[in-house]
Formats: sequence, structure tokens, C-alpha cells
Amino acid sequence: MSKPKVYIDGQAGTTGLQIYERLQGREDIDLLTIDPDKRKDERARRECLNEADLAILCLPDEAAQEAVGMIANDRTRVIDASTAHRTAEGWVYGLPELWRQREKLRTAKRVANPGCYATGVIALVRPLVGAGFLGADYPLAVHALSGYTGGGNKAIGQYEAETRPAELSSPRHYALGLSHKHIPEIMAQTGLHRKPIFCPIICDFPRGMAVSVPLALSWMGGVDRKLLRKCYERYYQGEKLVTIAPETAPEDGFLGSNNFAGRDDLEIVLCGSGDQAVVFARFDNLGKGASGAAVQNMNIMLGFEETKGLNL
Repeated sequence: MSKPKVYIDGQAGTTGLQIYERLQGREDIDLLTIDPDKRKDERARRECLNEADLAILCLPDEAAQEAVGMIANDRTRVIDASTAHRTAEGWVYGLPELWRQREKLRTAKRVANPGCYATGVIALVRPLVGAGFLGADYPLAVHALSGYTGGGNKAIGQYEAETRPAELSSPRHYALGLSHKHIPEIMAQTGLHRKPIFCPIICDFPRGMAVSVPLALSWMGGVDRKLLRKCYERYYQGEKLVTIAPETAPEDGFLGSNNFAGRDDLEIVLCGSGDQAVVFARFDNLGKGASGAAVQNMNIMLGFEETKGLNL
């Protein structure tokens, strides 16, 4: 049986490079490539897109939509790492750990890779909404810290320049208009009807992410931290890439946001006291938050072992 052909459209970008690193040594796939001087050549891209059994798009939204339009057959399957199709009809959301999502991914023709922040929020909130612990109109607030690679090549260039503004050394809030591009997929995949207040922060380290959701337990119908833990343990039972941290306080009372840099898994941490709790998801914004997720989805779609090629 011939090996499936995989093409990364947008290999030169941050996400594309990370996917290529994970796939270049694989002997179970045939990785299609284009000469660097032809990577923006429409004809060459079109040929690869239609030759591939599976194409992974690491492009801006408009370019990703154009790439899908170049596919002139009903055989090539697609994983899109852009924002373009995350709430689009006919596209399967690529977070396998969601209830019954893995089964959809195995046969999906079109898969939307999740956003990095969205991955953390959905992993924390969807089990609670599903269990009835959080109502769809709960006034959710989310704070999240991310390494600067989440901002793409432009941010990387700014933070890694020999001379740079002094303010880049300080964590910086952004998306101050509260209309971050990940909010639509967060609402679609959690079941929330009320728009969450989402406050992202970019930090002066390359990779890593910590997403936090504070919870007022007295608003949740008698739920306590033990029930929260049981909810997460039940929801993610048997998962290899989502784990629940031990009950002891992490890192002597501190929680690092870049501890999972270089890894492709995600850890959920529960903290709090009395009727107040906060849940965290920490992972690599380029790992489980982007490239690692794309490879995980590819493995599922092509029938390979789910964690093959991932960094755990």
C-alpha cells in the first residue's frame, strides 16, 4: 500500500516550520515539498494541493480560503491552521479530546485546527458546561499569558531584534477592545451564549501558555473543587495529551506559564479556597496550541497512532 502524501502549504511560517520539523523524519508518509523560490507560485501550489492525500494549510485566512478553492478533487483532505474555517459549516473542529470529536475526525474531509488560546479555554470550560456546572449565560472571564511566538513572524522579529523597545520586556495586555479572533470558536465549542471577557497577555519568552478561568463556586449550584476535579478526571479519562495535575500546589505556590514549552500535551491545574476556584490550562502555544495539534489531527485522519511524532 502506498504511503499517504502530505503537503504543508505555508511551510515557511512559524506553524508550518514546526509541523515540518515533526514530519520530516516520518517514514510512513510521503511529504510533498516545493522549492523555496516557488513556494508562492500558484501553479506549483495547486499541483501539490491536488496531489496530496492531506494538505495542511498554514496561511493567513484569505490565503487559506483561496487554497481550499484550488483543490479540484474530492479526495484531498484538509487541515486548516488559520482562523478562516473554525466556525464554518462542513468543517470539523480539530480538538480530539472533546466528547465524540475523535470519531468525526477519523472520516473528516475538512478539519479546522483550533486557536491556541481557544484550546485552553475550551478544554477548561466545555466539560463544566456539559456537566451542567456552568450555565450558558455564566459571566465568564478569561486571563491568558502567551509566549511571543503566538504573534507570528512579525512578533518574533520584534522580540528577537538586537535593538528593541524597552516595553517589550514587560508583559503586555492586548486585544483591549475585547473582540479577540478566538472568541467565536470559544463560544461555538463551549456552548456559551454570553460572550466571555477575554484578556490575553503577550510575554517576553518564546513559547508557552497559561490560560486561567476564575470560578465563583457559590454561583454554580453547590459545586465544590472536588466535584470540579471529578468532572475533569471523568471527561479526560484515558486521554494521553490532556492530564489533570495533582492536588498539591504546583511549583511551591507559583504556576509557570512556559513550563510546557517544547511539548505537545496540555495540563489542567485546579486551585482555590472556600467558594472560589481558578482552573488553568498550560501548554505550548506552538505545540498543543498549533503545530502539535495539527500533527495529532493528521495522525487520526490517516489512521496512525495518535501521538506519533509528537513531543511528550
